[in-house]
Amino acid sequence: MCLGIPGRIIAMTDPARMMAMAEVSGVRREVNIACVAEGPPEGLIGRWVLIHVGFAMSLIDEDEAARTLAALHELGEAQEALEQMAEADREMAR
Repeated sequence: MCLGIPGRIIAMTDPARMMAMAEVSGVRREVNIACVAEGPPEGLIGRWVLIHVGFAMSLIDEDEAARTLAALHELGEAQEALEQMAEADREMAR
């Protein structure tokens, strides 16, 4: 089973490579936005996406993001995924 985590695009990190910074429950992670880009990459700032293994796979609205995060937190899956992302971020910072 694949798990997509809702995140909000907060900045472009490398528009030429279609890379952006997304925030997922306070954890920031660089993601590839090629699958969801429908125009200038900057147009995605503030939009919600479903993220899977570093790729923004689809655009979602804020209500769907909130419902999905709530359901994932209830299942405990989001916490594990967020911990893995935070650990990866710590490793990259070294």
